[in-house]
Amino acid sequence: MTIQVIPVEGLPLIQKGDDIPALVCERVALENGDILVLASTIYSKAKGHTRRLSEIQPSEYAERIARRDREDPRFVQSVLDEAKEVLIDHPFILSELPFGHIGVRSGVDRSNIEDGYVILLPPDPMGAAAEVRAGVRRRSGKEVGTIITDTCGRAFRRGQTGNAIGWSGFPAIRDFRNDTDLFGHILLITEEAVVDEIAGFANYVMGESHQGIPAVVFRGCERWTGHDDLYFRPSEDVIRKAICNRPG
Repeated sequence: MTIQVIPVEGLPLIQKGDDIPALVCERVALENGDILVLASTIYSKAKGHTRRLSEIQPSEYAERIARRDREDPRFVQSVLDEAKEVLIDHPFILSELPFGHIGVRSGVDRSNIEDGYVILLPPDPMGAAAEVRAGVRRRSGKEVGTIITDTCGRAFRRGQTGNAIGWSGFPAIRDFRNDTDLFGHILLITEEAVVDEIAGFANYVMGESHQGIPAVVFRGCERWTGHDDLYFRPSEDVIRKAICNRPG
């Protein structure tokens, strides 16, 4: 398998109302089977999933967290507003979002947007991925897969990587269970999170500062079979149980 990775260059700074599929299709000739990876920030900006800090009234809880963590209380409130559940609130807020993703500060971002604003994650990332995929099909006539990414930290390791929060056109997990290894051993638990692997490499191409590459195309990926059960259920998640049952 030979994979080509194509940065979508020349995209403008995205504004509310911009047509992301059209902008991408104007800059790259897509082919059937390509995978288009988008940073969630540009989708959210195009759809207006942003907030002006001056319009946010922080609660007492947000004020308390902000004093302790040395944060802007309005920013803290925007994080709390996006959270379905706060798992920890110190030394940072780790929260679950309504669509199942668990991340630091609810994925609320103050970078790559004008001063005084924050960017929120798409409220329905799976729907966002399906919408972009359909838009690309209308404009190019090509069948592509799509992934919406967010940059996340990792437990036990320093540094951030790209994670998939929405996808369309393929399953999230490549399921190797009941397959055999090179020695004929039956695989019992191996499930490969392909969407996260692609998202991570896309993030490497996009960069984290001023590179201005919020979209990347992968060409030549083999098709895989599996399922979309990417997130652990609370009853299965041993790390979540440990966090929520910690002393104090």
